[in-house]
Amino acid sequence: MSNPEYDIIVYGASGYTGRLVAEYLHQQYGNGADLRWAIAGRSEAKLAMVRDEIGLPADTPLVIADADRVQDIEAMVKNTKVIITTVGPYQLYGEALVKACAEHGTDYTDLCGEPGWMYEMIEKYEDAAKKSGARIVFSCGFDSIPFDLGVLHLQNHARKTLGKSISRVKGRVRKMKGTFSGGTAASLGATMMAAAKDPSLLERLKDPFALSGGFVGPAQPKGTKPFLDPALDMWVAPFIMAAINVKNIHRSNALMSHAYGDDFTYDEMMVTGPGSKGEEIANHLAADRTGGMKGDLKPGDGPSKEERETGFYDVLFVGEVSDEVVIKTSVYGDKDPGYGSTSKMLSESAICLIKDCAKGPGGIYTPAPVMGEALIDRLQKNAGLTFKVE
Repeated sequence: MSNPEYDIIVYGASGYTGRLVAEYLHQQYGNGADLRWAIAGRSEAKLAMVRDEIGLPADTPLVIADADRVQDIEAMVKNTKVIITTVGPYQLYGEALVKACAEHGTDYTDLCGEPGWMYEMIEKYEDAAKKSGARIVFSCGFDSIPFDLGVLHLQNHARKTLGKSISRVKGRVRKMKGTFSGGTAASLGATMMAAAKDPSLLERLKDPFALSGGFVGPAQPKGTKPFLDPALDMWVAPFIMAAINVKNIHRSNALMSHAYGDDFTYDEMMVTGPGSKGEEIANHLAADRTGGMKGDLKPGDGPSKEERETGFYDVLFVGEVSDEVVIKTSVYGDKDPGYGSTSKMLSESAICLIKDCAKGPGGIYTPAPVMGEALIDRLQKNAGLTFKVE
């Protein structure tokens, strides 16, 4: 549709995270001439219940779309500038939407942390997105915005102060308070089941350059064992989100014509503290194969409002130029990382595409190459994130 009715459609609004997105858009932007948006899902009754429970106006548009009905998906994408989708696991329910957006030129944002599926979507639909002008942007939540934009922020500062980018960057999660939802657990479970059936997927999950379009850089730190990090004089442990974040950051570098260098090296770890206590915590985290995720989570489960409001995260980025020259920057988020903050980041990403980023080349993107500094500014202004140089 050449003149779509909506700026944004929130697809999956009756689910846990989709509901938070709709609530944030309502509280932050309302619904009118400046931003026209609708909520979508397969059940009109559930959408109406969400509309009423979170206090949306009675005339808030409800769009009925079932992931299994291609005609529903195509009608929806033709009637909006950008889709926000929280309908996952994406490898089970997401392909038809990516295909429709890529073919019809509709921009798209999601929360995907499923690299095997992302690889398949790039292979299948990137050419169509380039042809139509659709900007398909994966991973617009805690995975991977604070990390992807955190590295970009550090590199931009390095170019301003040193005149060059930095080839060795470390991501270190200093503090984090938050919980997982049933949707995250379902996505992880679906990925593990798929990997068990397809050994090639397991290799992609291990490959830091799996999403880099065929480019293979230098050997990367594996990040699978605790160690005493000399840059911090602190013990660090494996970080569960590194498996997706590292791949996305290398994809960003590739999409930006290797702005960080062909020899760029990056890893992510969780800081556990100094001395023997830090070592003990690091070893405990490394031995916990669940990454802190409860085994009984079901779709629709998630942290309470109090847990979301009292959560936070603090991520340090260390750019090592030489033994004498080190640049440190950080990203701080003021809410639970997976949901309180994620719902704001996802919403602002969609708005950034249509308000701040002139329609440019289509393709399948990570956040940094397509939104970059514009999204950093928007997140700092509206979404409780702070990017700073330390």
